Amino acid sequence: TKSENLSASLSVVLSEDSPQENGVQTNQYSSISPPASPVVEDEPFSTYFEEKVPIPESAFSFRKLWAFTGPGFLMSIAYLDPGNIESDLQSGAKAGFKLLWVLLGATIIGLLLQRLAARLGVVTGMHLAEVCNRQYPTVPRILLWLMVELAIIGSDMQEVIGCAIALNLLSVGRIPLWAGVLITITDTFVFLFLDKYGLRKLEAFFGFLITVMAVSFGYEYVLVKPDQPQLLKGMFVPYCSGCGPVQLEQAVGIVGAVIMPHNIYLHSALVKSREVDRKNKKEVKEANKYFFIESTIALFVSFLINVFVVAVFAQAFYNKTNMQVVKCNATGSPHTDLFPLNNDTLEVDIYKGGVVLGCFFGPAALYIWAIGILAAGQSSTMTGTYSGQFVMEGFLNLRWSRFARVLLTRSIAITPTLLVAIFQDVQHLTGMNDFLNVLQSMQLPFALIPILTFTSLKSIMNDFANGLVWKISGGVVILVVCAINMYFVVVYVTSLNSVALYVIAALLSVAYLGFVGYLVWHCLIALGVSCVDCGSRVSNRPAVFIEEQSEYDS
Repeated sequence: TKSENLSASLSVVLSEDSPQENGVQTNQYSSISPPASPVVEDEPFSTYFEEKVPIPESAFSFRKLWAFTGPGFLMSIAYLDPGNIESDLQSGAKAGFKLLWVLLGATIIGLLLQRLAARLGVVTGMHLAEVCNRQYPTVPRILLWLMVELAIIGSDMQEVIGCAIALNLLSVGRIPLWAGVLITITDTFVFLFLDKYGLRKLEAFFGFLITVMAVSFGYEYVLVKPDQPQLLKGMFVPYCSGCGPVQLEQAVGIVGAVIMPHNIYLHSALVKSREVDRKNKKEVKEANKYFFIESTIALFVSFLINVFVVAVFAQAFYNKTNMQVVKCNATGSPHTDLFPLNNDTLEVDIYKGGVVLGCFFGPAALYIWAIGILAAGQSSTMTGTYSGQFVMEGFLNLRWSRFARVLLTRSIAITPTLLVAIFQDVQHLTGMNDFLNVLQSMQLPFALIPILTFTSLKSIMNDFANGLVWKISGGVVILVVCAINMYFVVVYVTSLNSVALYVIAALLSVAYLGFVGYLVWHCLIALGVSCVDCGSRVSNRPAVFIEEQSEYDS
């Protein structure tokens, strides 16, 4: 039939004389589309961000940089969510300043990966989930969507936990954890409608939340007065003297907390909110440059906030014992039952961290800490919901109302969190964070491998495809990050001490590694390893996507 012929023709590979405008080929899509790829619809694919921010016509200027500013800061929220804050404080409490260089390295790696995500969105006009929808066959595409949704739900749960704990601390226990969970559900629905008032106003609101975090955690930093020479040594000397398995596990946890799988999908979508003529090579190149500058600034700000948290707990609570906190709490704190009466090394989490800050530095330190955590949790849960919307629309071509989308993901994420909050205590709630970190670590390959694959294909990126240096360095970075996270998963599973769980984990690992291997196979072909290409549709030659039925008819 004509429609079948059209679908098959979507992947026709053309020679170098493909139509071009201003030096950029008119296609945006790849020759590796499966036969079942959807035919282009009559109306353009829509996302949350219907509004496009105009870019002023001028040479390099701060005014033009300001027009591009926004997506990078929304993306940087994922580097400041409650899971990251908990990783920071535990790093400081368990290793002092010694692991700051790991945080710096993880942030730089994160910036390089976010650069790939932004370039994909700018060059193709599609975000990563949309590209995956068009490039992978049906079964891998559905599996990929499920894995990414798992990561989003896990992140959502962490953020809700953070908000509930912050509300509990701010109310001195008057708002129980289960009530904090319910409040977080409600206010997220309210805040998500802010974009109705304009995209720039929404971005300004997120900027306000980042400022609240910077001021809150910066206040703690000034109050504690960390040792600056030790801080700089820990940041720039990649060595950890006297470190053991505890510190190694913490270093792995830092990498896992900083690099979030759903954030790659989110950033590739956010950059679509700027008016860029993708047929004009100069404009595309300029947009890539400005988005990279903006992302660098945003992640530098997030790095400073993370450093504030690490430094506070490194200076004040490294090598502290439970007994020291118990003695401090004897002055009348209502949280004396949180710390056992022994001289074991102090173990802190988001909740206990606020308690010990209030114990040693006064009630103001506790409340300001809770305000920072609330801002972190609230902002990250909103961006998580946005990324969930993009992922569902991209992978499944579903255009649910935002209310239906938020209701579904909130229900999935809230139910287990609410049950733990009702029937357990804060220790179990923060203990859930460990499992959620492992869950998200396992999903990391399902974002990193596709983004390297598609940004390396000339048939998608044209002149903006990754060069040899980026292909090699990107492959090495992703291999290292995935290996580190797999180590984190193995450490967690072996600590469970259950034969039944070992067997289940082994069975799941076979299926998991098989799917990762499939994605790696496609990635290797995209990187130019032609010896493994046996039956794949991947091609690195330029291709054109036939956009209208009339073009095919003619």
